[in-house]
Amino acid sequence: MKFVKVLPLVALVAFPAVVFAAKTESPLPHEKILLDSGWRFVKADSPDVGTNQLSYKAIRDWLLPTGNAFTTNAPAVKPEGEPGGTNYLFAQPDFNDSPWRLLNLPHDWGIEGPFKQEYPGETGKLPWWGIAWYRKHLEIPASDDGKRIYLDVDGAMSYASVWCNGKFVGGWPYGYASWQVDLTPFVKFGGENVIAIRLDNPPNSSRWYPGGGIYRNVWLEKVSPVHVAHWGTYVTTQIWPTSYPSHGSSSLSVQTPAALKMQVKLENDSDTPAAVTVKNEIFELKENGDKGKSVAAVVTDGFTIQPHKSNLAETQTAIENPKLWSLEKPNRYVMVTSVFQDGKLVDNDETPFGIRTIQFTVDNGFLLNGKCVKIQGVCDHHDLGALGSAINVRALERQIQILKSFGCNAIRTSHNPPAPELLDLCDKMGMLVMDESFDCWERGKTHNDYHLLFDDWHERDWRAELRRDRNHPSIILWSIGNEVGEQSHPDKFWIARELTGIAHQEDPTRPTTSANSDEHAGFNGFQTNEDVFGYNYKPFAYAKFRQANPSQPLFGSETASTVSSRGEYFFPVPANTNNVSYKKSDKSALANFQVSSYDYYVPGWATTPDAEWRGEDENSFVAGEFVWTGFDYLGEPTPYNSDSSNLLNFTDPAEKAAMQKELDELGKIHVPSRSSYFGIVDLCGFPKDRYYLYQSRWRPDFPMAHILPHWNWPDRVGQITPVYVYTSGDEAELFLNGKSLGRKKKGRYEYRLEWNEVKYQPGTLKVVAYKNGKRWATDEVKTTGAPAKLELKADRDKIAADGNDLSFITVTVADKHGLQVPRSHNHIKFSIQGPGEIVATDNGDATSFESFEAPEHDAFNGLALVIVRSEASKTGRITLKAESDGLKSATVHIRSK
Repeated sequence: MKFVKVLPLVALVAFPAVVFAAKTESPLPHEKILLDSGWRFVKADSPDVGTNQLSYKAIRDWLLPTGNAFTTNAPAVKPEGEPGGTNYLFAQPDFNDSPWRLLNLPHDWGIEGPFKQEYPGETGKLPWWGIAWYRKHLEIPASDDGKRIYLDVDGAMSYASVWCNGKFVGGWPYGYASWQVDLTPFVKFGGENVIAIRLDNPPNSSRWYPGGGIYRNVWLEKVSPVHVAHWGTYVTTQIWPTSYPSHGSSSLSVQTPAALKMQVKLENDSDTPAAVTVKNEIFELKENGDKGKSVAAVVTDGFTIQPHKSNLAETQTAIENPKLWSLEKPNRYVMVTSVFQDGKLVDNDETPFGIRTIQFTVDNGFLLNGKCVKIQGVCDHHDLGALGSAINVRALERQIQILKSFGCNAIRTSHNPPAPELLDLCDKMGMLVMDESFDCWERGKTHNDYHLLFDDWHERDWRAELRRDRNHPSIILWSIGNEVGEQSHPDKFWIARELTGIAHQEDPTRPTTSANSDEHAGFNGFQTNEDVFGYNYKPFAYAKFRQANPSQPLFGSETASTVSSRGEYFFPVPANTNNVSYKKSDKSALANFQVSSYDYYVPGWATTPDAEWRGEDENSFVAGEFVWTGFDYLGEPTPYNSDSSNLLNFTDPAEKAAMQKELDELGKIHVPSRSSYFGIVDLCGFPKDRYYLYQSRWRPDFPMAHILPHWNWPDRVGQITPVYVYTSGDEAELFLNGKSLGRKKKGRYEYRLEWNEVKYQPGTLKVVAYKNGKRWATDEVKTTGAPAKLELKADRDKIAADGNDLSFITVTVADKHGLQVPRSHNHIKFSIQGPGEIVATDNGDATSFESFEAPEHDAFNGLALVIVRSEASKTGRITLKAESDGLKSATVHIRSK
């Protein structure tokens, strides 16, 4: 099944029409109540849980029925009685949990620390593993008797088990999955109820920092017995223009209607037949989420749903002159579904969606609405830096804003289902998504990773992800896996075939892919089991792949993996080989556990950005790339780790042996690194030099120039200190203290300009860039004075008083003229007044063991970050003050409203 023609459009799943953040007795038929506040937490197990009594193997048969809706196999039957035959103390409604910690979700216990040297570097040197319990007390009014009551969990890490009023309900093992359990049989209507959730997060279960806890949102849903099924709506749209633009020409102009097909799965959980009708009305969706004008409506003929059965209501309509979803204008619509039983409204639901066409072609790459769009994507893990894995909408929004600022237009959710809020934001902000499922299949990568669950849960997890996410217009690819071991074993290719088949069943409008690190996977038959092929770090194989696979689209599913530390530079700088191993860096780099920011340093399996871009430019049919990574992330501090999972990137025995030797050598070093060096921006979101290199490539019409390194080198006077310029121009002239050091022009397959013989003298470096012979952009760096003062700048000076909104404050160590002092590492203390709190501090240094939760932090190369959160329902002025010995202090004001 090749997706080389225009694909039908998709929609996006959203929250139901009515969402409440507190207890309500509304008569509305469908309520979805945010259940994040007022949980009790303890990092311990119930004292009456025996060894392995609640292990996955022991309670597997009690968990499997939770996923029955997502498997084509015979439904699993829940055994009689309680798991282990015991009513566990921590699950009982009368257990006194008042000594437990009171907190709000989302919550990641791992980010609280402390960092410890003996903890694994590949997972961030933080204590994310272990067993913990969460308990929530809530009243459900007597007026809800007769409704169905569900608990929706967007993500809990991991092996979650749920009790309600002391009775086992169900659970879900995969920590990245979203899922739902039915509380109805266990609820006390008109009284207090206690929900208890046990998590068992095993060590050695991840190759990066996974976090621990209920780290995404939790909801309570109340619906009538006849209702829309969980993730039960699906909208596809289809546009049939008479022709499509050629490569590089303007986008599709739609004058004909868009045909909509709408599916609504209904469930009847009552004991009697239900006569129902369904009305679907389509509205334009405004930027703020409000509904605009109605553009279409359709009502089904009446039909009957038998007791404890489900039916699929399918309707069609059209939208005249639809407004297309695009990167520049992410227009959206919303389908409002109303379910009537015997003429009475019994359920309502809302499904936002967008209208667009997607097409992966063999010759012209990816087309969006008929226009060739080069995928300029990044891979990102799910943590939010100093905030850990606990989801926060503003933090995600800020990440997307930073990505878009250097020209990024796509995100790969590496290597797992994302938070639903990320997809909502990508829909709203115009960002493409490669939605990924698994990091491994049957062949594991760590001792306790997903391979232990694959046989039991892969169909349930995959179908659940597809149904949850298939209405998002931002999603253009379903990824069935990342660098799976099976890509090299033909006897296991059936797994790829099965996963692709499931995706086509659940959503035939999008192609499947996977991220493949073995070059042979493009030729050994594995490639035939997915629609679009993705190569990791193989730009040299693009032409060879096309020759062998003339009808299959191709893209770079993971590229570059260049490593650097923001503001760190080591000498001598190696000659441009487009593939300089980090092991060749100066010994001072190893001593500091940093990597030079000259952007030529890569692990043995990877390439520089320049090498990837040459591969794409020589093979214009390649649809684009996903760079590893957009942001630095917790864990995987290559090159300063002894993570044996790095060996998974090698299939050539000689290359694998060479890497093993390097790992053995590094393993002898006392390595402090706790976060990655791969990011285009650092863990704080501060740009590295590579930010500007990608901006010069990905925003060719944006006038920009950037000089590196900084120009504070008192120990290098008279010594060669190479200067690089990244610019969207095609040539540039460099000046040192007003004297020209020459004008250089980019050659073919050259993406940066280099002056490699510059001898350092203090003063001013200036560059003037040109494009097509005309002055285009300038930049300059100056030798600064000594640190003299602190400066604070908030990304937003007004935030919502909802207890969740954030302001990110950049702290700069400056000289008396206000210039950032690049080699400063002053210790800074913070204090706050008003209706806000400091929730995290950081500096982007991968080797820092300072607590993210401390109200003080060292600067790293002149910068630090403070994250301030509003207090719920409290308005007024928040004042943050920064102080450091010997420096002038600074304050910044934020209004909470």
